[in-house]
Amino acid sequence: MDNDKPLQPETEDETETELVPQSSDKTLYCEAEPPPTVEKVKPARENSETDLEIEDNEKFFTTGQKELYLEACKLVGVVPVSYFIRNMEESYVNLNHHGLGPRGTKAIAIALVSNTAVTKLELEDNCIMEEGVLSLVEMLQENYYLQEMNISNNHLGLEGARIISDFFERNSSSIWNLELSGNDFKEESAAPLCQALSTNYRIKKLDLSHNQFSDIGGEQLGQMLAINVGLTSLDLSWNNFHTRGAVALCNGLRGNVTLTKLDLSMNGLGNEGAVALGEVLRLNSCLVYLDVGGNDIGNEGASKISKGLESNESLRVLKLFLNPISMDGAILLILAIKRNPKSRMEELDISNVLVSEQFMKTLDGVYAVHPQLDVVFKAVQGLSAKKTIFLLTNPMKLIQNYADQHKITVMDFFKSLNPTGTMKMSVDEFQKVMIEQTKVPLNQYQVREVIKKLDEKTGMVNFRSAQAPRRSPFSARGPGWADVSSPGCPVYTLLLGASPTRLFPACQGWAPLSTLLLIPNSLV
Repeated sequence: MDNDKPLQPETEDETETELVPQSSDKTLYCEAEPPPTVEKVKPARENSETDLEIEDNEKFFTTGQKELYLEACKLVGVVPVSYFIRNMEESYVNLNHHGLGPRGTKAIAIALVSNTAVTKLELEDNCIMEEGVLSLVEMLQENYYLQEMNISNNHLGLEGARIISDFFERNSSSIWNLELSGNDFKEESAAPLCQALSTNYRIKKLDLSHNQFSDIGGEQLGQMLAINVGLTSLDLSWNNFHTRGAVALCNGLRGNVTLTKLDLSMNGLGNEGAVALGEVLRLNSCLVYLDVGGNDIGNEGASKISKGLESNESLRVLKLFLNPISMDGAILLILAIKRNPKSRMEELDISNVLVSEQFMKTLDGVYAVHPQLDVVFKAVQGLSAKKTIFLLTNPMKLIQNYADQHKITVMDFFKSLNPTGTMKMSVDEFQKVMIEQTKVPLNQYQVREVIKKLDEKTGMVNFRSAQAPRRSPFSARGPGWADVSSPGCPVYTLLLGASPTRLFPACQGWAPLSTLLLIPNSLV
């Protein structure tokens, strides 16, 4: 676009254009001149160096955000997106799967140059290609309010990777979360991206999953990780890394001091790659989350990883789902955690492994040392029906029954376990007291179910989450029905004809009022 051209062509009798109400559908889709009255005025940034700026300053300062976008759509020849018009003053805008194409993306970019509201922009699956990416990076040169951007699945290819890399190498943006999944990035795209990331410290979260990087790309990414001081989360799942690429990535991770989350699932690391992973876990003190699911890692690889777990003090989540690990490999992993008194492991995902009762006994010993740990497995082979019922009994129902018997609330029960008497407690402390308390005996699996119910996902449990609204025994399922199973209700006597029958809170079901008479026991 030529810088000398204004955004909207001049028209005759512009000031006499009929006004259209703001709520009208014509405002959203009409190709007519936009109304001169505006709801808000947002000034543009001065000294622009991008061709997305409107040169007619007087008109720019008197044009609202919606009208600006409508003009941009007329200029590039696309139909305006009504969703964007309705939400362009919100902080989050989701334009995924809108079929924008390069020109539609350019219109969005023009409207966002001076936008101060949108902080997260989703543009996945819009076929924006390199032309659309160029419009976006030009917009980002002026817009310092946008912080998160998703441009996944847009066929960017090598040229798109170069445009993005040239821009982010200059650190001239406020973007900290960038999603580039599924953009046909191959080996040659890795070099410019890694060069930009080697010096960029602003990007904290990067998604490069579902691309076509293989071992050469792994080597370049490993070199980048060795010197990068910005990334905290990196998703490289669903690429083509094998042993060579895995070793290179792990070499870069050894000295990395910022990355806390790494997803390498659905690659081909194998047992040899697991050797390098074990060494990373032994030396790296920053990584908190590691997903290596679906990487053809067997018992031999699990053994190497377990060596790293014996001394690791930072990792909390390790996902090994969809690897050919048997119960023998699973035992090596949990015993390694048990032998490490400083382990902070909270979740070990081996959910495709079928374990035995002997494994469960070993796991109970691990839980005694690390009560915060949750091991996810497939099932227990040969577990008796009686023990299955014990493991699966709803713990909240057991606690509710105890509370009903002692005429207290569930919140009172939990609060009594907290030494401080407050409504919140750390997950670790809560898990420990729940195992040790004898009022309502629960096993490890039931305790973890309770934690899932109360966990705020902040490392704290909130007892208020256990509060359930009590229903009156006469709350209607429909006209003429009463609930005779409401937990915590007084015991009632049901009179059917001349034969009284006692109903207890544990009874289940509803009863028609026309066939029963409920009388509190205190009156019988």
